[in-house]
Amino acid sequence: MSETLDLNQSSTTSTLDQLAGKHLTFELGSETYGIEILKVQEIIGIMSITNVPKTPDYVRGVINLRGKVIPVVELRRKFKLAAVDDTERTCIIVVQVKGGDGPITMGVLVDEVSEVVDIAEEQLEPPPTFGSNVSTDFIRAMGKVGDRVVILLDVDKVLTLQELASVNRSTRD
Repeated sequence: MSETLDLNQSSTTSTLDQLAGKHLTFELGSETYGIEILKVQEIIGIMSITNVPKTPDYVRGVINLRGKVIPVVELRRKFKLAAVDDTERTCIIVVQVKGGDGPITMGVLVDEVSEVVDIAEEQLEPPPTFGSNVSTDFIRAMGKVGDRVVILLDVDKVLTLQELASVNRSTRD
């Protein structure tokens, strides 16, 4: 029994080791989230977002970013948080995610971008389990930075492949 436990611990440790590094942190309400910095293409201030009919409610619409139309996902709605008005601090984080047919460039709308933090392996813990009815696949780890907890997201899993396909389809129609 302890052998299995040791193997699982070793597996968790090596996974956490891979997650250590620089993360862009941002705020949604009172919570701090982080995305691996290598996934971030750029950060832009709030701009005109064109609504696209028949998209899921968490898709705010599309933006024209230097001639390329990209979908914008509102993380507040995706995470079922209360809606708030955009402010001067509202930002769009442009990321590249793995889609079924290759990488997809999309914007992630957040309340505000905080900073880039370097999170060491010893500051990381695996995501908590909330039971079989709650999916936390999109959470890579929990980072302990000072006196706060940073929820590290797997941006490739924030939207499922079906949701990505739906967003991609609806922004092309």
